[in-house]
Amino acid sequence: MEKVMITVATTGAFPTKGQNPNIPLTPQEIADDVYECWKAGASIAHVHVRDDEGKGTMNLEKFKETVQLIRSRCDIVLNLTTSGDLNATNDDRIAHLIELKPEMATFDAGTMNWMHDTLFINHPHFLEKLGRITMEHAIKPEIEIMDAGMVYNSFHYVNKGVLNTPGHYQFVMGVPGGIGATIENLVFLKGLIPQDATWSAFGVGRHHLPILFATIAMGGHVRVGMEDNVFYTKNRLAKSNAEFVERAARLIREAGKEVASPDEARQILKLHNHGERSMLS
Repeated sequence: MEKVMITVATTGAFPTKGQNPNIPLTPQEIADDVYECWKAGASIAHVHVRDDEGKGTMNLEKFKETVQLIRSRCDIVLNLTTSGDLNATNDDRIAHLIELKPEMATFDAGTMNWMHDTLFINHPHFLEKLGRITMEHAIKPEIEIMDAGMVYNSFHYVNKGVLNTPGHYQFVMGVPGGIGATIENLVFLKGLIPQDATWSAFGVGRHHLPILFATIAMGGHVRVGMEDNVFYTKNRLAKSNAEFVERAARLIREAGKEVASPDEARQILKLHNHGERSMLS
């Protein structure tokens, strides 16, 4: 049967306890939450960390603590963000990859106007360096697509030799400043990527469920979690990230498919050197 990977994005850089008191922010809270999501069926954890004031950060020590806590408890695939703080330097955005060597990391494939408020800058020279670092350390880039032009940007870095193929694409839909979260746009984006690529998608906020349903129906992989949506249903806050994972797993099975385990995700994505990375002895 077809295997579907569930990525859980537990934290992000922006949601606050004021928006949902159940969002995990400290390394221990994030690790505990990821563990519960792993038990519920998540095969990949997309990891952000926060500073002591609860703000998004690329602080290496926070990543080290969080990753160690997660790896000591479960074998979930770790996908570490490279964009946890819009003010971080390029070196700060890469240092944790060199130090921790996760199995995956985000590759945000272009610059955009973020939330109609600020700039999310991914300079071409930074993306080239990031691509080379992921190749050097056998890290699988998750190519983040927030608008259609970013797909074509990714082809440039493939042609330049700093992104391997087949790629794994994550369609980020519904962020103000990026592509709208519609079924038509999802079909359009899927049609742009190479046939041998793997892909996943999610819709932000109220667009979460329509994109989740459509992605499962179209044969994609899924992402859920409070980074993208703090509400489980209209007017009801999510009690936990595991609640999102449980629903996604239920829908995958109802569609006649199976939820991929972490090791099955590693096979689907052709990850490297995962044995030494998945858990600490």
